[in-house]
Parts: sequence; structure tokens; C-alpha cells
Amino acid sequence: MAAIRIASLVPSITELLIALGLRDHLVARTGFCIHPAEAVREVPKVGGTKDVNLDKLRRLRPTHVIVNVDENRLDTVEAIGAWPPAERPEIIVTHPSAPEDNLALIDQMVQAFGLIDGVTQRGEACRRELADELALTTPGAYAPQFVLYLIWRDPWMTVARDTYISRMLAHVNWHTSPDVSGGEHGAGRYPVVRGDEAWLPDVHQVLLSSEPYAFGPQHLDAARALCPNAQARIVDGELISWYGPRAAAGLRYMRTLAA
Repeated sequence: MAAIRIASLVPSITELLIALGLRDHLVARTGFCIHPAEAVREVPKVGGTKDVNLDKLRRLRPTHVIVNVDENRLDTVEAIGAWPPAERPEIIVTHPSAPEDNLALIDQMVQAFGLIDGVTQRGEACRRELADELALTTPGAYAPQFVLYLIWRDPWMTVARDTYISRMLAHVNWHTSPDVSGGEHGAGRYPVVRGDEAWLPDVHQVLLSSEPYAFGPQHLDAARALCPNAQARIVDGELISWYGPRAAAGLRYMRTLAA
């Protein structure tokens, strides 16, 4: 079997690859691929998820490049696909849109790399853990709540109901406001909140994500002012929005938040 050289342009999938035992095959990552820190420290960085350094990536000679519909730009994927045939890697496109989609994501990675020793067995273990957590985290066990999940400030930005984040919250019967869908990709998935929307007084909780905007305690008062009848708190954005091996921990975290 030819040497497998993997470039991951998706932070949560970089973490998944390492969980599957593929660290020695990982030759490139983005600057946002930070977990697990010790394992990724020596893996070359090729820019960010949206601004990949294609020249550096090409010099690293990946045989496989893993991308994501939300995280990466289409023109980046098209540019990689246009490399000369002798240098062109296999492009693996991912798009989990709900916690349960991680089962198919694990299968996708095992299908691609399962001939490498231990990958299939580790994939099965990841699948079992996730299936157990999905079974334990069911909406019917919790009272319904409307939440405003903030990911950005100036302007305030939230998430549409067809995003991974919203569907993670829905596992504990928390429903993101506004009640809109954003489609498969694009800005509509992350609506701007002006502050004068009619639904804001109906929000029970304002959740300020720790990423991508680094919300902190200093932002709580401004968030409360948006929704006069809601409580506001900081939440771990990685546990709620990252897929891969963090999804099982994310479901456990959601049960803790909703308790």
C-alpha cells in the first residue's frame, strides 16, 4: 500500500483522525486545528480554514485532503482539484449537520483509512460511545426552551435551525431563535440579530459561545439587554459545535447544561 499522507483542513476532523490512530499519517493542518495539542504541535500548518496556503499544502504532497462544506471555501477545493494528476490528492468532503451524523462521519473516515492497522477498531469504539450518548440525550426528557445562541458581536450573530449547533441544542429540547433555516451553506446559516426582533422577549436563555468570538463575563450585560426575560451564560462552543470525537462529550455537556 502506498504511503498515506493526510491533510486535514477541518479542526474537529483533525481531532478525529488522531483519535483513530492516524497521527503518523497527518502531514498538514490549519492553524485552528489545535486539539489534541500535544499530538498536533509538530504537524505543519497551512493557513486557516478559509485562507489555505495552497503552495505550502502542495509542497507537503498529501495523498488525501479532508475538507468541510461549512469550514472551507469552494474555490480552495476547486484549486486543489485542479492540480496536475500526478500531484492531485483524493479530496474527502464532509458535512455533518447534526450530532447523529457523526456516525456516518466515522464510517467515512474508516472507509478511507480502514486498511491502516487499528483504525477500524478505534472507529467502532468511537461509534459505540457516540451511540450510547445519543440514546441518553433525548428531547422528551427536558422541558422546551427557546434560546438565543450568540456566536459573534458587532454585529450580533446567531445560528439557523438547520445548523449542527442548533441540532445539538435540540437534543435537550432547546430551540434556537429565530425559527429560520439557512440552507446547505452561506451567510443565511448565521443570521444577524439587530436587537428589535419581536421574538426576543420570548427567549428563555441567551447562550454566549466561547468561540468563534471569545465571549466572556464582560459581555453578559449586553446580551441580557437583548432579551429582557432571559438569563445569559457563557457556554463551551467547542463542545457544542465541534463534531468528531467531541460530539459524545458535547452530548454529555448538554445534559449538564439542561439539568
